[in-house]
Amino acid sequence: MPVGPIGSAASIAFTPLTTLPETATTTGANPTSSTGFGDVVIGALDNLSATQQTADKLATQAATGQLADVHDYTIAATEASLATELTMAVRNKAVEAFTSIMNMPL
Repeated sequence: MPVGPIGSAASIAFTPLTTLPETATTTGANPTSSTGFGDVVIGALDNLSATQQTADKLATQAATGQLADVHDYTIAATEASLATELTMAVRNKAVEAFTSIMNMPL
């Protein structure tokens, strides 16, 4: 039994937080490049914000009856939830690494 795409859910753009720009890859990285770690983090947080805004917009449409397919909202809400959980996990690991470094004896 073949499985096809789900309605307009394919139109919801979601880029994983692990996607790095071409200039930020470790192979052939240019130290004078304008794309740095901070830019990657800011881009990932902007992507998280956009994913949450999409889920909020679809939630409003579902609540007012303007959304034809409720599964579009369900998919967007799940993507936003997973992106938030991933961001929190990365933040927790970064704080843990910082704490570990600060506790090292000199």
